[in-house]
Amino acid sequence: METATRKKTNTKDYRKLIIDGFVTHLLEHGSMPASIFKFAKELDMKEEVFYTYFTSFEGVKSAIWVRIFEDTLEAVATQEVYKEYAVREKFLSFLYTWIEELKKNRSYLLILYQDQATAFKTLPSDAREFKEKFTDFASELILEGKETQEIASRPFITEKYDEALWLQVAFVFRYWMSDRSANFEKTDAAIEKSVNLAFDLMGKSALDSFLDFAKFLYQTK
Repeated sequence: METATRKKTNTKDYRKLIIDGFVTHLLEHGSMPASIFKFAKELDMKEEVFYTYFTSFEGVKSAIWVRIFEDTLEAVATQEVYKEYAVREKFLSFLYTWIEELKKNRSYLLILYQDQATAFKTLPSDAREFKEKFTDFASELILEGKETQEIASRPFITEKYDEALWLQVAFVFRYWMSDRSANFEKTDAAIEKSVNLAFDLMGKSALDSFLDFAKFLYQTK
C-alpha cells in the first residue's frame, strides 16, 4: 500500500510539464523549439511521451489558449456577485478577468503573435479549441439574456450572436496586444464601450418596439 502511494505521489503531470516547458522555452529563446525531439530532450523526457499528450507544437499552443480560458472562468466563478449580475455585466466581468489572465502570459503571446495581431480578423488558428469552448459559454449567456429580455430574439440574427461575441473577443485581444497605456487602461475603456454597444444592439431597440406595435395594429384590424 505504501509503495503504491509513493508511486502515485511521484507520478509526473507530463501534460502540464510540456505546456509549462513550451512557454519557458519561448520566453528564454524567443522562438519555437527546433524540433519535438530536441524539446523533449530539454524536458528530460522521451519523445514518445510528448506524443502521448500532443501531436504537434500547435496542439500545445491550443492547450495554452484553453488553459487561459479555463483559468478565466475559474476566477470569475470565485466572484460572489457574479451570479447576481445581468448578462451584460457577466460578459464585462469575463473580458476584464480574461485580460488579467492574458497579462500573466503577455511576453509569451507577444513572441508568437505581435507581428500578426493587427491583421487578425479573428484569433489565430491556435485558438480554435478555445473558440469552441467560448461558443458554449457565450450561448449560455445569450440564452439567459433572452430569458431575462436583455437580448432580443430576432429571426436569422439571434443565432449569430455567439459569433458576434467571439469577434468582440478577437477585437479586445488585438487592441490589448497593441495597447501601450499605463496598466492597459485604454483596453479597459475599449472593453466597456464595445460591450455596451454590443448589448445595446442585441437588446430591444426603438425599432423593435415600432415593429411590435405595427404587428399589433395589423393583427387587431
